[in-house]
Amino acid sequence: MSPHNKRSTGLNARARAHTILHEVVDRHRPLDDVLHSDKKLAKLSPRDRAFARNLVATTLRRMGQIDMIIGDCLDRPLPPSAAAARNALRLGICQILFLNTQTHAAVDTSVTLAGQRGPDRFRGLVNGILRRVVRTAGDMHLSPDAERANTPSWLRNSWTESFGEQVAAGIARAHLQPPTVDLTVPADRETWSVMLGVNVIGKATVRLASGGDIMSLPGFAEGAWWVQDAAAALPAQLFSQLVSGARVADLCAAPGGKTAQLAAAGYNVTALDIEPNRLRTLSENLRRLKLTATIVEADLLSWQPNHLFEGVLLDAPCTGTGTIRRHPDIPILKSGADVTRQSYIQREFLDRASRLLQPGGTLIYSVCSMERSEGPDQIDALLSRNDKLDIEPVRPTEVPGFEACIDALGCIRTTPFHMSAAGGVDGFYIARLLKK
Repeated sequence: MSPHNKRSTGLNARARAHTILHEVVDRHRPLDDVLHSDKKLAKLSPRDRAFARNLVATTLRRMGQIDMIIGDCLDRPLPPSAAAARNALRLGICQILFLNTQTHAAVDTSVTLAGQRGPDRFRGLVNGILRRVVRTAGDMHLSPDAERANTPSWLRNSWTESFGEQVAAGIARAHLQPPTVDLTVPADRETWSVMLGVNVIGKATVRLASGGDIMSLPGFAEGAWWVQDAAAALPAQLFSQLVSGARVADLCAAPGGKTAQLAAAGYNVTALDIEPNRLRTLSENLRRLKLTATIVEADLLSWQPNHLFEGVLLDAPCTGTGTIRRHPDIPILKSGADVTRQSYIQREFLDRASRLLQPGGTLIYSVCSMERSEGPDQIDALLSRNDKLDIEPVRPTEVPGFEACIDALGCIRTTPFHMSAAGGVDGFYIARLLKK
């Protein structure tokens, strides 16, 4: 490959990263939505596509630090017309300080993008700041402020109040690392762990040593496993008292990881969601896994099934602050106001879920949120207004590897700080309730 073509390839990948970053930061679109809809990204080579995705994700994880560096290099704030230049600077600084990219490539392509995507007059500014960062990179003390700089104060304050300063700092630190790739393996887990060369976690999970092309791994085409964080696999494991064939409703089911767990356990599963595109994904996943479920497209609040259920799983809509490792755009896109809005929805969904449950049945409530108002506060409020429900404490033997995550009431609270030495897990709150 000629030097020109090498440069073009590098520029193409960085150009996609620049566009994606703009869509997330300036247009406030969720990162996953942008990645899935970017047709030019899909046309890149696998290597360039992976580079672009990693560049954006790392930039978002380190946005606080990066913006502090930019601010320190400026005599006055950048004007709104410099949005393209600011994003080019962010990507360039990320490459220089956090990705060990060749400095000349990081500088040259960032300067080019600043000129292509915005007013040409900012090219010199971008060039000057990035060359200054290159010169002073060895003197920058990034780690002491990393956890605080990259975490919005409303999140840091919330976690400190709920978990204490030490755990809050550990959570913030865990978010600076790329997430693990966990697989739920419903059968022959030991065999697959050997074939894939992975570590076993909990009851049903194996953890890959590194990412890569998931679809090329042994067992994918056969439907032997699916991608699912180890903590996300816990809620569906807690219907231990139900017999095979029991009717279980998975509410807000898509994309279907928990539906697959329930179906693999032998339950008669009804999977409900309001989003048709997400349900199509769920159907495709079940087809690959050779599992079956009754799929219903409906609004939970108005849905009228013709029978009650012995088990109901409500993995409720939430702010997702327990999944920042996987979704580094959350601290940028979410605020305390989103917590309030989601809390109202969770209350309504919990009340509806409890009415779908037959007497003696089990309700599992879970949220991938670290916020108290979306987790334990919801259960406290539910119990205060519904005297037909009681907490059924989770037993340590039910969640091997997660025993320390069971609280005094028998509910589960995982944080990204848990198992941090082994790569961490997503943050979840999970409660099990029985209906009298």
